[in-house]
Amino acid sequence: MVAGGDGNTAAFNGMFLDDAYSRFAKVAILLAAAAVLVMGEATMSRRGLLKFEYPILVTLGTVGMMVMVSAGDLMTLYMGLELQSLSLYVVASLNRDSVKSTEAGLKYFVLGALSSGLLLYGSSLVYGYSGTTLFSGIIEAANHGQVGLGLLIGLVFVTAGLAFKVSAVPFHMWTPDVYEGAPTPVTAFFATAPKLAAMGLFARVLFDAFGQAVGDWQQIIALLAVLSMFLGAFAAIGQTNIKRLMAYSSIAPYGFCPAGSGCGQRIWCAGDAALHGRLPDYEHRHLRVYHVDGA
Repeated sequence: MVAGGDGNTAAFNGMFLDDAYSRFAKVAILLAAAAVLVMGEATMSRRGLLKFEYPILVTLGTVGMMVMVSAGDLMTLYMGLELQSLSLYVVASLNRDSVKSTEAGLKYFVLGALSSGLLLYGSSLVYGYSGTTLFSGIIEAANHGQVGLGLLIGLVFVTAGLAFKVSAVPFHMWTPDVYEGAPTPVTAFFATAPKLAAMGLFARVLFDAFGQAVGDWQQIIALLAVLSMFLGAFAAIGQTNIKRLMAYSSIAPYGFCPAGSGCGQRIWCAGDAALHGRLPDYEHRHLRVYHVDGA
């Protein structure tokens, strides 16, 4: 880990970045994880689910999220993403006596493996056509907007893999079932820290690696944003289960956040209201709702 003070620092030849952007995201992620562990202790204990591996898995997932938001390389990105994902697959099915919890963990694992496959395939194409896995090298290979077909296809697959992690439509199919089946404190964790980390990673990939190719991805992101806003809002109306309702309502905010990137603006940059205002506020409101639901 790198302690960077007020400046920007890189480690491992640029594979790990420490800047204001990542530091703020890490603080928000750590606060969400700590809040979930503290607020969910009574609920997990009352239901006999406060096993010793629960805080360990949450901690490992949190470390993965912190690596994600500091990634400056496709390999670092994948390491952080999988450390987070493997931990969350287990905590989703922590209640082994519940059919719904077991089903939630299985669905999350299967669909998560699919998204990881898409991400890896896209990353291999990006590496093959750019000659590097570093974001700084990929943005140079884009050649001021002249992106080759192979690199563009890689970008599409990487975008699809990351869209799954933020539950962007049409990659949201896992969210309602997993939220419903997982224990309530675990659902609160899913709805906050991993989403914020994935959104921060999404922004870093788009702008740090493909910032020279805005015209090639802005329409894709704009479509994902519009679909997420509308489906997240209207699909929630007919829900009768509170956790499924919150699952659909969690899709819409992550449609509003990337909407500005359709204009090619870095709306998640350090100091901007999208990451530094809306997402932490969303995180706080969801923690309060799940705390009441689990009480």
